Amino acid sequence: MSLAAPVVDGKLVQNTTAANTTGAGKETKANNSMDKDSFLQLLVAQMKYQDPMEPQSNTEYVAQYAQFSELEAMQNLSSNMDLQRATGLVGKEVVVKTTGASGEPVYTQGRVDFVSTEGSKAYMTINGQKYSIDDLDSVMDGEYLNATTLATEFITSLNKLPRAASLTLEYKDVIQNLKDVYNDMTSYQRGYLGEENISKYKEYVERMDQILAAAKKAEEKKAEEKKDQDGSDADSIKAGTTDGDGDSQ
Repeated sequence: MSLAAPVVDGKLVQNTTAANTTGAGKETKANNSMDKDSFLQLLVAQMKYQDPMEPQSNTEYVAQYAQFSELEAMQNLSSNMDLQRATGLVGKEVVVKTTGASGEPVYTQGRVDFVSTEGSKAYMTINGQKYSIDDLDSVMDGEYLNATTLATEFITSLNKLPRAASLTLEYKDVIQNLKDVYNDMTSYQRGYLGEENISKYKEYVERMDQILAAAKKAEEKKAEEKKDQDGSDADSIKAGTTDGDGDSQ
């Protein structure tokens, strides 16, 4: 029966092929990472095949085991911290960074629906897709997300308008809607509009105010002319009635 690994100077030298195979008919491990059981197996093998002329002391074995136990404890602590970190992201908007087929970075934004674990690794599920906690790129505050979304929608509506000089009464409702949104914004939210867009917005509002004022003045003038016309017609009718009465006398 062959050894699981060669022994050199009374010490076990790990053989990659043998160490990754647990026996005939069993699956080969996916990686070369060593868990606690693997370490104990190697430790027993090392004791079994050590040089009887120069045996290692029990103290050295205990020290090796203590070092591994400490490392394992740190790994467990790290896994628990990753899980707590991922759990705290549930319901929050995040951005994850992955690598595309051509090696280019791919950014995905979405809300963390739930968190799961596979072995010692924590995973976030975003838009039905599972991502490792290691893929996390950034976490967005709710107020920030609302402000940027609102600003994006506002700027998009602003850019759909014609030039201010070409504005007509047809856009009255659009401008009024922009005014309502802008007036409801906090100073923090307005900060994401940018000075250029705010100036552009105010130019449209000023132009629409001029158009509305001109339209109102035209309506008033039309009403006044109609009133004068109605008065003239009444006078004409009255004069005609008087003349008719004189003729009858």
